[in-house]
Amino acid sequence: MTWNPFKKKEEAQAPAEPAVTKTNPNGPKGRPTPKMKKAQAAGIRPLVPADRKASAKAAKARLRERENAEYEAMQKGDLNHMPKSERLPWRIYIRDYVDARINLGEWFIPVMIAVLIVSMVVTSVSQNPWANIVMMVIMYGYLAAIIIDVWLMWRKLKAKLIAKYGEASVAKGSRSFSYAWSRSIQMRRWRLPKPRYDKRGHWPQD
Repeated sequence: MTWNPFKKKEEAQAPAEPAVTKTNPNGPKGRPTPKMKKAQAAGIRPLVPADRKASAKAAKARLRERENAEYEAMQKGDLNHMPKSERLPWRIYIRDYVDARINLGEWFIPVMIAVLIVSMVVTSVSQNPWANIVMMVIMYGYLAAIIIDVWLMWRKLKAKLIAKYGEASVAKGSRSFSYAWSRSIQMRRWRLPKPRYDKRGHWPQD
């Protein structure tokens, strides 16, 4: 090989070849591909609906439809479609127990109406003040009898609930006591959910 003193100088003066750049057919680096853009656009959901009034109206309609279905289920005694609170096992037991016994409180409204009517008639016919006193004694005596009857009922029912379902069934948050006494003072034909048996005496199994 012969030495050429002008070789380095020629190489230094030769123009540099342009660097080969690799182009991305889908776009510059860091930018999503067209397919990714479509996927992102399809996954985007607005946090706030475009028409709030229409959305709220539709939500109310769905809620009303569900409540109507649950109310109809309670009227028919359809346990599978009742509200969740009415499907709790201890509430079913409470309903069956209350419906099986004779409750003094279930005639509370008719008795109160009768007492008021009789009191008005007696007052208009007779001016004797003892008539009103007698009617008041009858009314408050009946209220006292209802309270005693509810207390005796709950005393037995509470023991059965604890033995069958544990302390959670009678805890304060369960509202089992209020559920039992409120059902016991309702007339049988007006109770919701509807009693499972037509007549009294069908006691729940222990």
